[in-house]
Amino acid sequence: MANDHIDNTPGNRAAAREILTFYMEAGVDALVGEEPVDRFAPEAAAPALQPQAVATTPAEQAERPVSTIRTTLPPKNVPKAAPAVNAPPAPDVAVMAAREAAKSAGSLEELKAILGTFDGCGLKKSAKQLVFSDGNPQARVMFVGEAPGSDEDRAGVPFIGRSGKLLDLMMKAIGLDRTGAYIANIIPWRPPGNRTPTPQESQICLPFISRQIELADPDILVCLGGPSSQTLLGFTDGIRKTRGRFLAYNTGKREIRAIATFHPAYLLRSPLEKRLAWRDFLSIKQELAKPVSA
Repeated sequence: MANDHIDNTPGNRAAAREILTFYMEAGVDALVGEEPVDRFAPEAAAPALQPQAVATTPAEQAERPVSTIRTTLPPKNVPKAAPAVNAPPAPDVAVMAAREAAKSAGSLEELKAILGTFDGCGLKKSAKQLVFSDGNPQARVMFVGEAPGSDEDRAGVPFIGRSGKLLDLMMKAIGLDRTGAYIANIIPWRPPGNRTPTPQESQICLPFISRQIELADPDILVCLGGPSSQTLLGFTDGIRKTRGRFLAYNTGKREIRAIATFHPAYLLRSPLEKRLAWRDFLSIKQELAKPVSA
């Protein structure tokens, strides 16, 4: 039989299930090719074109076949390549369009509808659907992550995978749940393969999350992870140096308290850092206990 050589022992089947589970958690959801390709192999040189003899005298031109003469003539009236259909706009143009679109939203519902029709970010074409928010928009605390993963992309809800379950536990430890918190991401569309969003993609989506924060108007903004704190708070250092410090964030209406902490996905990979994240969440709890400012 064709598959006699396949090792079908229980140990091999268990290893296959483990690697498939790893692929799913890493966001691998597409097959690029059925045959392996050596990307490091040198490319084969293209065969050199042999120059054709060109008749120089009237007698030589008369003796040459008409078809041969025609092939040596330069092409005329060759149409230019048509521009790509539905190509995304240039990043600077997309950022300006995002600013105008976000500014026009008078409510969170309008902002979500505008994002649903916005085509300035190429991530929209590869994602299954928009992942806008979850929780209570009237809550005093708002959590903002980086971008949705595969679970969030399928359900259209942020933070529902493994990292979302950990975030729920972290909130529960300080007396919060999704009815008392508002949750969103910088990028509302899942990047292919869960890759890191590019700086251009983050800048295109920044006007929308800024407007979302302004409309929700929380008392405390929690940036989950380095990309979120860098995009919203302007930090340039790593999350270990920037976490745990409160500072002012201007929503456009007023200044609110903002703090950066580790992303739950990072804590799943580095569980020893949970002790520092616990300190950050205790600081959030203490801040929530303070009277609401006018």
